[in-house]
Amino acid sequence: MKALSVRQPWAWAIIYALKDIENRGWPIHYRGDILIHAAKTCTKKDYQLAREFCQGMGVVIPELISLRRGQVIGIVTIVDCRFSQVTSGWGMAGQYHWKLENPREITPIPYIGRLGIFEVPDDLIMEVVA
Repeated sequence: MKALSVRQPWAWAIIYALKDIENRGWPIHYRGDILIHAAKTCTKKDYQLAREFCQGMGVVIPELISLRRGQVIGIVTIVDCRFSQVTSGWGMAGQYHWKLENPREITPIPYIGRLGIFEVPDDLIMEVVA
């Protein structure tokens, strides 16, 4: 199954806080379900900036220490992708806005992420997705 590595707390926000836009510098033509992998790295500075942004969206995120990292944590459906020059909700100006729907939590699966879209073997996710 296809997967995308997302840094925390953004990965958490996609699955648990209805973050419905993923901002990327590149478009995606794929439509359908994709695993959300919580990246292993997250600096305290990046976390703090994300925390402030999320508070502005009315979302209180968990403490950094409690956020899962280096694991696949959920599934979301990519339904659209459009470039935008405008900041709107979760979308940042000058980015491709990947429109996300139907976030689902899964039993976390330890896994090493990669850049871009990558494949996670089906046998690793069969039990938790079924």
